[in-house]
Amino acid sequence: MNKTALILRHVHFEDLGSFAEPLTASGYTIRYSDVGDMDFCKGDPCSPDLLILLGGPIGVYDGAYPFLGTEMDFVRARLSAGLPTLGICLGAQLIAAALGERVFPTGIKEIGFSKLALTEAGRSSPLRRLKDVAVLHWHGDTYSPPLGAVNLASSDLVEQQAFSIGSNILGLQFHPEAETDERFERWLVGHAVELATAKVNPSSLRQDARKYGPRLREAARLMLRDWLDGLEARS
Repeated sequence: MNKTALILRHVHFEDLGSFAEPLTASGYTIRYSDVGDMDFCKGDPCSPDLLILLGGPIGVYDGAYPFLGTEMDFVRARLSAGLPTLGICLGAQLIAAALGERVFPTGIKEIGFSKLALTEAGRSSPLRRLKDVAVLHWHGDTYSPPLGAVNLASSDLVEQQAFSIGSNILGLQFHPEAETDERFERWLVGHAVELATAKVNPSSLRQDARKYGPRLREAARLMLRDWLDGLEARS
């Protein structure tokens, strides 16, 4: 029997990327639910076997976007049940906020490729696959670690880069899933205003994507596979 993966997507070009193939290979049927669709955050949050919260260019504290409150309620119900949930960037912040933690601006824009510093716990987690791998960072916010969470990684600029709560909940501040081939151009165009404001050169990002992307893609797929293999089954 196929398992179901519900993907909450906030901007169309920030999709599952390289995570889609290992999910399918692990037996998941993928269904996207997009902001603005009538089915966004509708139904039973505990029904899917897996929930993945993707990134987006807004902050969870931004009251101009009422859907965020609805989404946090949806996520909170799922977390209360301890069901498999993965958050990427904004998604990780949504998990933290749904658990009552503070999400706030760092005062800097961390945009570009760089290596993580894995904690001891991170080195024994699925993130071990990312050791010495340059990952894509693209954010200006961070979070207070949720109660019971284990910090898995940091960077030179931001201490909180990944956390886990048990085997079933994983938050990643960075973007291991981003496709860095010709599809990376969607990120550069979609975030053009942010790049200009932060004075980040798209040409440099494009060059680094070509340089670091292939290794990141392979390592990220292995990381996700390991995490999926370690999920606790429904009781």
